[in-house]
Amino acid sequence: MKLGFCDFKSEYAIYRIERANENLDVAIEMYEEDHYRIANNRVYYSICHSMRAVLAFDGFDSKKHSGIIAEFRKPYIKTGIFQEKLSTIIGRASEIIYALDMMICLLYQRRKRISRLRTQSFFMK
Repeated sequence: MKLGFCDFKSEYAIYRIERANENLDVAIEMYEEDHYRIANNRVYYSICHSMRAVLAFDGFDSKKHSGIIAEFRKPYIKTGIFQEKLSTIIGRASEIIYALDMMICLLYQRRKRISRLRTQSFFMK
């Protein structure tokens, strides 16, 4: 999605940097309190907000993280403006979030199965 006004681009970038910093602050707090899943989530969102801040100057934004990542990699990593290492960090952050989401789903499904088994065993007695 293309952003409209030139002046708005700077304001939008500042807004995104503020959100990135907020998320990073929360990530650090959560990490220090051993809430690693939440910390990883907040780091991921901090990265996404940071990329959106840079892309704001190109007049680009997207509702989907995959769109943000793809658009950021094209002009900024593939051309060498940012190091290739950053692409690896972005990819790993995405993978961790996906893996954590899948793990949560699996745990929820397991709990539902255990609950059903307990209910069934109660009725069998």
